[in-house]
Amino acid sequence: MADTDKTEAPAANQPNAEPLFHLDMPIQEAMQVHPRVREVFAAFHLGGCSHCALGQFETIGQVCAGYGVDPEALLEVLESLLDEEPQP
Repeated sequence: MADTDKTEAPAANQPNAEPLFHLDMPIQEAMQVHPRVREVFAAFHLGGCSHCALGQFETIGQVCAGYGVDPEALLEVLESLLDEEPQP
């Protein structure tokens, strides 16, 4: 007998209800989420050169405040990475 009223968990490619990236997330943790996170930080001119490397224990919010980056814009781009398939 099949149960047609079963509720399934959302598929991995469906948008998350809760964002994964947040302002209190340490940079080190964010870098481990997706291989292209480093590219996003570089595109926002965050830690892209040898004399302005990001502290691994700084949070996304601290880095945005310190470098004058719009935190909502950065979080939006980081979240968009989750719609992509990670490259090895």
